[in-house]
Parts: sequence; C-alpha cells; structure tokens
Amino acid sequence: MAEQSDVFDLVILGGGSGGYAAALRAAELGMRVALVEKDKVGGTCLHRGCIPTKALLHAAEIADQAREAATFGVRATFEGIDVDAVHQYKNGVVNRLWRGLQGLIKSRQITYVEGSGRLAAPTAVEVDGRRYEGRHVILATGSQPKSLPGLEIDGERVITSDHALTLDRIPKSVVILGGGVIGVEFASIWRSFGAEVTIVEMLPHLLPTEDEDSSKLLERAFRRRGITFELGARFEAVKTTDTGVTVTLAGGKTLEAEYLLVAVGRGPVSAGLGYEEAGVRMDRGFVTVDEYCRTNVPTISAVGDLIPTLQLAHVGFAEGILVAERLGNLAPVPIDYDGVPRITYSEPEVASVGLTEAAARQKYGEVKTFVYDLAGNGRSQILRTSGAVKVVAVPDGPVVGIHAVGSRVGELIAEAQLIYNWEALPSEVAQLIHPHPTQSEAIGEAHLALAGKPLHVHG
Repeated sequence: MAEQSDVFDLVILGGGSGGYAAALRAAELGMRVALVEKDKVGGTCLHRGCIPTKALLHAAEIADQAREAATFGVRATFEGIDVDAVHQYKNGVVNRLWRGLQGLIKSRQITYVEGSGRLAAPTAVEVDGRRYEGRHVILATGSQPKSLPGLEIDGERVITSDHALTLDRIPKSVVILGGGVIGVEFASIWRSFGAEVTIVEMLPHLLPTEDEDSSKLLERAFRRRGITFELGARFEAVKTTDTGVTVTLAGGKTLEAEYLLVAVGRGPVSAGLGYEEAGVRMDRGFVTVDEYCRTNVPTISAVGDLIPTLQLAHVGFAEGILVAERLGNLAPVPIDYDGVPRITYSEPEVASVGLTEAAARQKYGEVKTFVYDLAGNGRSQILRTSGAVKVVAVPDGPVVGIHAVGSRVGELIAEAQLIYNWEALPSEVAQLIHPHPTQSEAIGEAHLALAGKPLHVHG
C-alpha cells in the first residue's frame, strides 16, 4: 500500500518543457507544487533534442567555415572533427543549462521528486510507492522516437536521434529515414562533418509541412551540398551486418550505408502510466484536451508532446504557463498554434510562422504573395548565403504567413510572428525602417513590395 504524502495544489508528472514551465509559473502564483521526473529535469529538449542538436549544428557550421575560409581571404586549414571534444562542448552547454534550471526550481520552492511516476487517481501521482496528492494534476510525460511496423531499432546500426547524439565517431555514410525536422537537421550535421548522406522521404518534398517554396529551396541547397534524397519513396526493409546496413525501398532500389537513422517522428509516452484507468480520454496514445489543455477529467490537464499539438519546446512552455494561469484564475488566452514560430536549424535554416500559401488559399480563396530573393540582401551576400523570404497576405487584408530559407533566418522569425499575430497589413510593416545591412531588411523589402512600393526589387 502506498504511503500517504502531503497534499499539494498541483502535482506535475513529467519535468520537460511543458511540465517545468507549469511548475515555475504555478509556484510564482503562490501554489504548492510537486514536480515528478524519472530522468533529468529539462526533458527531451534540453537533454536529447533542441539544445544538444543545435550545439552539434553550430559545430558543423564552424567546420564548414573552416573549409571555406579561403573564399573570405582567411588562411585556415580544416583538419577534421575531434568527436570527443565536440561531445564535451555539447554536454557542457546542456549541463550549464541543466544546473541553471535546477537552481530555478529550488528557488521557487518546488518539491522535486526524482523517480518513475504514474497516475494513481484523478488527484494523485504515485512514485516508487509514495503517493503525491494534488488538487490538480498535469500530465507532461512527453514523447519518444517512433519507428515503423516491423522496423527494429537495434541501437547499433539502426538508430534513433537519441543514439545519434552520442555516437563516438563520424559515420562515413548514413541513410536517414524521414525528411522532417529531425532527419533534415542530422543530415546537415553529418554532411558538414564529412559523411555521405541520403534522406528517404515518403512524401513529395523534404519538410513536407512547410511551404512548398521553402522545401524546394532547401532541396536545392542540399543538392549543392552533396546531400542526396529519395522523395516519394517508401521504406520496405533493412538488413544489418557488422559493418553497415542495406536499405530496400519499394520498387527494389537498395541503399548501402554504415547506419540507418530512423527519423519518422516522435510518439507520446503514455502507455502503462494509468491514464486510461483514471478515465482520461486518449487518441492513438495522445491525451486529448480542449483549447485550455483540459482533459475530460476535471482535475487533470495535459501539456507538451503528450497532446496532439506542435511538438516544440516553446509550445510546451506556453501550454504549461497557460494551465498554471488557468488554475491561478488569471483567464489566459488559448494558443493560436498557427501563430507559433517554427524553425529547422539545418544549413540553410528554414523558418516560418502562420499559414503556407496552399493553406492560405484553402482558407481565404484568393491571396497575394511576394518572394524576396536573398541575393538582393547585403548582409546575406556578406554571409554567402542564398534563399528567400516569402510573405503571404490576404488582398486588402493582413499578412497570414511568412516563410524564410537561408543561413541564420531563424533569427528573423521573431519579428515575423509579431506581424502575423498582430494581423499587420503589408502597408503597416512597410512603414517600419529596418537597419542596414541586416537580414531583417528582407522582411521589410518583401512588405514594401506587397504594399506596392518595392525598393531593391523589380515590382
């Protein structure tokens, strides 16, 4: 029988982005909070996702810069990748952020419970035989890498992103199954580190949820980088040996490589955690919620990758804050998921907010667009990057989508999200003066053109 513990205002099962954001905000609002985490606070994003992958991508960027230094008149030589040193740098970034997060949780007087928890009742979480009662419970158990039926992950030659982050060597060759964000980012990393990379994507384009123009620009850039891909291709089978894999596609084509990275998305961690027994409504493993992240059980909410919203850390933060503020009677506004910025940190980067052109046409009928080529942007020329900024607007109405491809364009999307979320007209953005020379001018130039007064472009 479980030992009885104190009663909390809020018990949170899962200490990833959504869970710890809810804990921090709830404690700020005066609630007594218990946060349960089986691994390390920070979850997938901090330890196995956003932060370590972006550290590797930065190391990859430096490798490319070393190779290309002569084109800028700088004498430098590229001597290869010290894998141990790269991991040391990556792990250092993660550990510093982790220590800072631990300090934040302690400073807010949150009760941190380390151990594997499960939902024991609509108002209780059980951890290693001890019961934590709460007036309210938040489920935030996150996600894990998915596979395909019949495709076994052995962790040796057939690996997930979790394994890829700790490989002790640079592969000579990799086949990546899945051309979404995870697959594209690892393709970019490994190519910069010197690997031969082939992406297999079932749909017609890489990053199939992005605007088609963005996908095409990325594909063009990847071809220039020597990354190959099979689009509209279905995986059929893989055979492993001690030295590599043979991947067979539908139609019989085979691909040889040292590793197969399975990057077909992430699925919710919910099995065996007591959710169904407590009466929580589920769908394909996800917990179903309303626009306020409430489940069908009045005392239970759910946030982050566990619910079928965008699997992004900043979405988890927002959902966690929303629930904490709702429980604190602050009447938060539901999240507009179209208004959430999305970035793929490959080389080149792909960033977007709002609707794709296709989705905008479906919703509004007629739309107007403008594509500003970064070839006309001074800062982009200095950086030697190509790409574009595309703006989608309703005729005589607001901007409903902004899409960008190019080195460092992820930094532009903060301004773009304000334009979308404040329902700005192109003419209003055209009045804003962007600093020169910056890549942000690309945003300004595109809106000038849509407002009927193009500057450095042909109207």
